[in-house]
Amino acid sequence: MAYQEKYALVFGIIAVLAYGVYIALVAPQLASTPLAELDWVAPMLWSIGGAIVAGIIVGIVLGIVSPKGADRSDERDKRISSFGDNVGNSIVVIGGVAVIILSMLRVDWFWIANAMYLAFVISAVLSTMAKLGAYRVGLDSL
Repeated sequence: MAYQEKYALVFGIIAVLAYGVYIALVAPQLASTPLAELDWVAPMLWSIGGAIVAGIIVGIVLGIVSPKGADRSDERDKRISSFGDNVGNSIVVIGGVAVIILSMLRVDWFWIANAMYLAFVISAVLSTMAKLGAYRVGLDSL
């Protein structure tokens, strides 16, 4: 498995785990706490920040344990990365439109922020799946 393929897989896993931690911290509060008093900002910031730090650390570790030269990209790696990023970016755009609509409807900030966070997570997962699929079956098959 190439460095870029490993990193794509780990990126998707980190995104899901960080979001899972956020949901585990916030969801129990929804049953008993009014939205205005809900403590969601700090858990969201910590989970996003934790995912970023984990991604950096994993990237460094993968670079260290990879064989010499394994972290170099060829044309295929660049095309796969671009393809996966385009898939992920389309979800971010859809999430941005959803956030605009929620804002126009004057929905509580909690739901607006969570819609965008969910769009980021779905984007990371779909981007990861697209990249892994491209590595496994080839770009031309997708």
